[in-house]
Amino acid sequence: MLKTTLLTTALALSAWPALAAQQTAYLSGGCFWCVEADFEGVEGVGDVISGFMGGTTPNPSYGDSGDHIEAAKVPFDDEVISYREIYDLFLRSIDPLDAGGQFCDRGLEYTTAIYTETPEQRQAAEQAVAEAERALGRDIVTPVRDTTEFYPVGEYHQDYYKSEDRIAFSSVGIGVPKSVAYKRYREGCGRDRRVREVWGDAAPFAK
Repeated sequence: MLKTTLLTTALALSAWPALAAQQTAYLSGGCFWCVEADFEGVEGVGDVISGFMGGTTPNPSYGDSGDHIEAAKVPFDDEVISYREIYDLFLRSIDPLDAGGQFCDRGLEYTTAIYTETPEQRQAAEQAVAEAERALGRDIVTPVRDTTEFYPVGEYHQDYYKSEDRIAFSSVGIGVPKSVAYKRYREGCGRDRRVREVWGDAAPFAK
């Protein structure tokens, strides 16, 4: 039943209009481009912002994030989707068994976390983690943490997955649109492949 609910929630995708978000979830799931791309297609979710949080270094930036972790600020309408549903989708969009990073991206900056601001959010997150552990029969290493200050990353990295702006050079191509570079990066990094290995058909975003 949970798998069916998750897939129904996740795949009510695309063309969701801008909303005056009532709630906000903060999630670290490795590359923030990917978390943004996954959740902006979920019904009830607004404009996801990529950034950093979790650390103490002032004013982190891309390439100089200090002790922060890449994160996404996920605004949503709680009359359409709940915190618990957000957390369930999130855990099934990552490898929650990996404490050293995510996929090809290694190190603290790419580790996972769920950040909560209230006891109710923490309870929902802990319940989602417990359910994920039951589903996998393994311990989940994704921590539930208190929310810290969120620092948006520069505009260059926002909406990267759908931008048609061309980049002069990258490891995945020269003069290609960001959207193309993103797709090549995601495939090359093995994100969807590993998520399918962990979650099988319960993975809502892995293609």
